[in-house]
Amino acid sequence: MFSNDLLKGKTVLITGGATGLGKSMALNFAALGARIAIVSRKRESLKAAVTELRNSGFEAEFETCDVRDPSQISSAVESLTGRLGKINVLVNNAAGNFISRTEDLSTKAFDAVTGIVLHGTVYFSLEMGKRWISSKSGGVILNIVTTYAWTGSGYVVPSAVSKAGVLALTRSLAVEWGKKGIRSVAIAPGMFPTKGAWERLVPVKSIEETLKDRNPLGRLGSHEELANLAAFLISDGASYINGEVVTIDGGEWLMGAGQFNALSAMPDEFWEMIRQGRGGK
Repeated sequence: MFSNDLLKGKTVLITGGATGLGKSMALNFAALGARIAIVSRKRESLKAAVTELRNSGFEAEFETCDVRDPSQISSAVESLTGRLGKINVLVNNAAGNFISRTEDLSTKAFDAVTGIVLHGTVYFSLEMGKRWISSKSGGVILNIVTTYAWTGSGYVVPSAVSKAGVLALTRSLAVEWGKKGIRSVAIAPGMFPTKGAWERLVPVKSIEETLKDRNPLGRLGSHEELANLAAFLISDGASYINGEVVTIDGGEWLMGAGQFNALSAMPDEFWEMIRQGRGGK
């Protein structure tokens, strides 16, 4: 849906970019002309992803990095910059999540999620922001949040708390760093199946079917749909979008927002009865 040179001349760094949605974004950005840098904790996954990118004719590099460790972030960025040149875009995609009753959580389990999602996003944003400000070159930060960042959600409380913080970070930096040529934007995805994370969040098939049933479009999202939105938001075509969060969920979160939205589950006979009760009008 875009011209092949949409991201030409840009270097994009994606955290958690070796698998799942991160990898899908990397492949899409590369096909649109970007140089790709990916980081995560697993060297094997990183090497496989970069090999796939290079075999497709794209320029890509990787570094192992735990986003919870500022020193590792600084080292990774320095190395990747040396090999690929200035990094123009940071995509904070690395995440961790699982379903659990909140009373069953240990503090260690809570910290495991907040460390990656909230602290990791803040640390990486600070690293890149300071570099861009120092060089007066500007850049773009794209954060991946969720729709429950503003509504909250039971059974994923560590993630909800963390994503709410990332949402606040996005809007705060948009105001503070906008004048320095740094745009901050975010995407709030609905349900996009990924290997690994999907199995932790949707451990049984019946949950997946429930998620589909509650979605106005009656389906889950595809990686291509999210990657296309991300490509637009980091491109120069979106240069006046700053501090905005774009939801891509088929309207799912709206189903739980209105007081009467649950009535969408009622059969046609129910609505006919209501119509007759109003005198057939």
